[in-house]
Amino acid sequence: MTTTTSEPLVTRDVPNASQASAMADLSFKPGEQRVSSGIFPTIPKFAHKCEEREYLKGRLALAFRIFGKLGFDEGVAGHITLRDPVDPETFWVNPFGMAFSLIKRSDLIHVNHEGQVIGGGPNRLLNLAAYAIHAEIHKQRPDVNCAAHSHSFYGRTFSAWGRGIDTINQDSCAFHDDLAVYKSFEGVVLESQEGDNIARALGPRKAAILQNHGLLTVGSTVEAATFWFISLERLCHSQLLNDAACARGGSAITISDESAKKTHDNVGSERAGWFNGSPLFALMAIECEDAYLG
Repeated sequence: MTTTTSEPLVTRDVPNASQASAMADLSFKPGEQRVSSGIFPTIPKFAHKCEEREYLKGRLALAFRIFGKLGFDEGVAGHITLRDPVDPETFWVNPFGMAFSLIKRSDLIHVNHEGQVIGGGPNRLLNLAAYAIHAEIHKQRPDVNCAAHSHSFYGRTFSAWGRGIDTINQDSCAFHDDLAVYKSFEGVVLESQEGDNIARALGPRKAAILQNHGLLTVGSTVEAATFWFISLERLCHSQLLNDAACARGGSAITISDESAKKTHDNVGSERAGWFNGSPLFALMAIECEDAYLG
């Protein structure tokens, strides 16, 4: 069992303080940031897959509430999926037509890769677009445990340009050579072939801009996929402002490829995504008074 599920930033499996520094170093890849002192948090680990499933479903419910708070919901559009740790050929997703800010762990529905709802909450309506897009991503990317898509305001606005963002600030470096653009729009994604096309366009990257549609991000953790979506949405906003300013004369300074790659290694890793997203989840859990666990 885990030490706790209410304090996700507590480091697990660290025997004593004298060993903490060495173990923290082992958890980093070259170039990643290190803390100057103290114990660096690690992703929770579980002895039993069923326990892990319930914890991760709670994280998914929090992700929806974060999206709701940030205004990423638009009617019934948008979905975030979680690969089931017990049966990796299935995933959990929000029921069709339920407000993001109301979603609880018990409301999530369990879907297989054939589009059949095999379990979950009382409302078992499945958004067919969620199935068409996410099933293909989970099939083609075994490293992806969570995928997020929504029609956020700045993302859908910028998507009309059918291009990626410029590497003009530190945050954009997280997506350097790690952002796809899907240059097609055939209407609401209801066919598995279109989902397959999107998954192929995404390739090994962490995010995609879907032309005339919106944003898509993926991660090995719910926190990472959620944070990358929020970051990309804000970068689309920043890009729109920069483009408008440049239209009046001048141009933005682009970060060199070498510096962008080095910065990407530092701020664009899966670990960085999880760590950046974790405070948002801790805050939302407090704000909703653990109602998401219902």
